[in-house]
Amino acid sequence: MSTTTAVTPLTIQDAEALVAAAHRAAEDAGVTVSVTVLDAGGHLLAFRRDDRAVLISGETSTRKAYTALQLSTPTADLVDAVQPGGLFHTLPTALDRPLLFIAGGVPVRRDGRLIGAVGVGGGAPEQDHAFAAAAVETVV
Repeated sequence: MSTTTAVTPLTIQDAEALVAAAHRAAEDAGVTVSVTVLDAGGHLLAFRRDDRAVLISGETSTRKAYTALQLSTPTADLVDAVQPGGLFHTLPTALDRPLLFIAGGVPVRRDGRLIGAVGVGGGAPEQDHAFAAAAVETVV
């Protein structure tokens, strides 16, 4: 008989903390961003769009979070896979559009299990990734 240890799911409080931490990191760098947090089922838990950010940053942050969740890996690690000739270049997905791998989506894990994802949009891809990664470190 096997036993499974329960893992606490991502809560609204966790999601709000992720959004706040990502925004703090971005503000410290002088960058305006939008942040999206999804639970393990892909449901939106928290979202913040700064009106000073590029209008599309909200959609971008959401897509980054979905991509990180679907593939269970930071989007920054997948950039090479979508270059021409890369593994995912023409792979159809469940998203409404082809995958766009732009760094800034990071899975959230607790006790080694995937419980959600955070996506950041608005800065340079490397900045967005750093803001999302910093946020995840504060919650897990």
